[in-house]
Amino acid sequence: MNTPDHSGWGSAPAIHREAIATETARFVDVVKGASLATPVPSCPGWTLVDLVRHTGSVQRWFSVLLRQRLQEPPRSRDVELRLPASEDGYADWLTASAAEAASTFAGLDPDAPMWAWGADQHARFWVRRMLFETLMHRVDAELAVGLQPVIDRDLAADGVDEFLVNLPFAAFFAPKVNNLRGNGETLHFRCTDTSGDWLVHLRPDGFSVEAKTASTETTTSADAAIDAAAADLLLLMYGRLDRGADAFEVRGNEDLLTRWFANSEF
Repeated sequence: MNTPDHSGWGSAPAIHREAIATETARFVDVVKGASLATPVPSCPGWTLVDLVRHTGSVQRWFSVLLRQRLQEPPRSRDVELRLPASEDGYADWLTASAAEAASTFAGLDPDAPMWAWGADQHARFWVRRMLFETLMHRVDAELAVGLQPVIDRDLAADGVDEFLVNLPFAAFFAPKVNNLRGNGETLHFRCTDTSGDWLVHLRPDGFSVEAKTASTETTTSADAAIDAAAADLLLLMYGRLDRGADAFEVRGNEDLLTRWFANSEF
């Protein structure tokens, strides 16, 4: 498994911390202008209040894990959430959740060894994971109220990388990932508006993800391939866009792509 290359990002953990605050503020702006009873089509069965509660709870839980520098899987997810007494308090509660995370980050060494369910066994894993939980649910909130989400292209490419690199480790809570096996088939995903190029290899025992670089010859012979702007590719990975949309250039084995997207949800 390749370590993500953030050489063009400066300090990636610092960027992730700042982006959590920015994405939360954008989320709060949506919440303040909408009914919290609004259904969220991209999260079936949820309303905006469920979306806010989930996102703030994740921020608070991850903050607890980071403060504890957990070295093994947690035995409990019990966290003091301090939920508001009424729905009109949820926007401020979400703001406070992000503030609690920011307070945790202030004393954090992102390179500290730490248990994580994904590929990167360091504290920075949880900061990056918190960011994309927050960003994707900000997008969900905007979609729910009829807004067109805008995602920074470099942040989106980083999100695609974060999704793909961690997906092989997600089977314990997303069991369909175990179906992503094969006999050497390959899938190629490429951003058209920024750096971001990944080759997935399906094997009998699972799959691996190769993050390609400018110095790596681009693979043109993959069994299936999708090219798109980074933001659209991120939304595709998370099931917020369909690959039949005009945003995507799709080539190769359609059955392989169908199997991938049917089993890569998390």
